[in-house]
Amino acid sequence: MRKFGLIGYPLSHSFSQKYFTEKFQRLGITDCRYELYPIEDIAGVKALLQDPELCGLNVTIPYKQLVIPYLGGMNDVVREIKACNCIKIANGIAMGYNTDVAGFRESLVRKLQPFHNRALILGTGGASKAVEYVLRKLHIEYKYVSRKGGEGVLSYAEVDEEVIYSHTLIINTTPLGMYPKVDECPPLPYEAIDARHYLFDLVYNPARTLFLRSGEQRGAAVENGYDMLIGQAEESWRIWNRAD
Repeated sequence: MRKFGLIGYPLSHSFSQKYFTEKFQRLGITDCRYELYPIEDIAGVKALLQDPELCGLNVTIPYKQLVIPYLGGMNDVVREIKACNCIKIANGIAMGYNTDVAGFRESLVRKLQPFHNRALILGTGGASKAVEYVLRKLHIEYKYVSRKGGEGVLSYAEVDEEVIYSHTLIINTTPLGMYPKVDECPPLPYEAIDARHYLFDLVYNPARTLFLRSGEQRGAAVENGYDMLIGQAEESWRIWNRAD
């Protein structure tokens, strides 16, 4: 039996197990299983990686950066952005990849317009590093926004109407608004959003977060994280099954 799974904590928000289980059933794959591993401390991954049947893992909040010391190797993207969300285990070696990059880019560009040339990245966690990587490749200027702010990072208090007006692409990489806390959203001056804006939320449950609804009500283009999730899941499957 080939085993795959997801590590993170908590995992009540995840649909990865359902997605891969249905994929295996649809394709008639009977020798694979996908499990959830809600480990409370990243140190728990060390024992998990010793399972001889385990062939691959996805990594979610809060371990995309913390898992790196437990890898036996990593590709160039992970080495550059210091965030890993996919692990391939072969010949006893855990190799790190980042499939958020491929999933995010594929989903983002569908509604991207030439005037979406300056972005705000909400949050500074592991997922934000994949977003930053894609924006750099697309030559889109960006600024980070977080609760505390700091060197090179705006605090939410510093994001006024002028900042919103001049940044027409806003990407939420935080879990704010994720089920079950659906009444939360990043504290922004939403009244400054208009039809030029494009709001992208990496959250996919619910399909329309308060963040997205607040933009949609003002005519902005919006996209949730569902298609990105599908894209990164399929990229993970390709990585786990290729010969290298």
